[in-house]
Amino acid sequence: MFSASWLNFSLKCSLILFITLVSTSNGLYFHIAETERKCFIEEIPDDTLVVGNYKCQLFDPKTGGFMPSSPGIGMYVEVRDPSDKVILSRVYSSEGRFTFTSSSPGEHVICLYSNSTKWFSGSQLRVHLDIQVGEHAVDYGNVAQKEKLTELQLRVRQLLDQVEQINKEQNYQRYREERFRQTSESTNQRVLWWAIAQTFVLLVMGFWQMRHLKSFFEAKKLV
Repeated sequence: MFSASWLNFSLKCSLILFITLVSTSNGLYFHIAETERKCFIEEIPDDTLVVGNYKCQLFDPKTGGFMPSSPGIGMYVEVRDPSDKVILSRVYSSEGRFTFTSSSPGEHVICLYSNSTKWFSGSQLRVHLDIQVGEHAVDYGNVAQKEKLTELQLRVRQLLDQVEQINKEQNYQRYREERFRQTSESTNQRVLWWAIAQTFVLLVMGFWQMRHLKSFFEAKKLV
């Protein structure tokens, strides 16, 4: 018979795993004009693999729809880490994938735009983008073939990767809490010094006003 503490621990682990599975894959599409720049922010733990798959579709004014493929269209991808350092800057084709591994935890900015001039007049480009983070970015079918893993070994490998990703997410949450605590302490300290400065200014102004009024009354021979 399971104890209440073990049940709570299991529920917490299941919740963490669910949040991780939900938050590590983002699929969307968006429209951009010629040379327009679109940027996305992804909060990524350190030492985490990120894979982005994209496909560009150019609007055809003759048919009034988007073409199935857009050969000749180039997609420029730029990724910056939390310290605004460029970790990926490359021109890709109209359809493909880009990969990078985060070296520090925090918000990574992923920007995409097309620098091609092979557009129709007044046309737009539809970009389908799917960003996968952590173990979701790993092609386990390819891993099984390369390492000749059985189905059971592959499943164990997936579970180990998921546990490692959960550990990274927990470390990242602790990192965010530490950053938030430092920001709160810094803000409180600045508020304290601002209050002290205001009090000092008020005391100086009060002392100056008293001296000024005393001099005024003495000059008028009222005291």
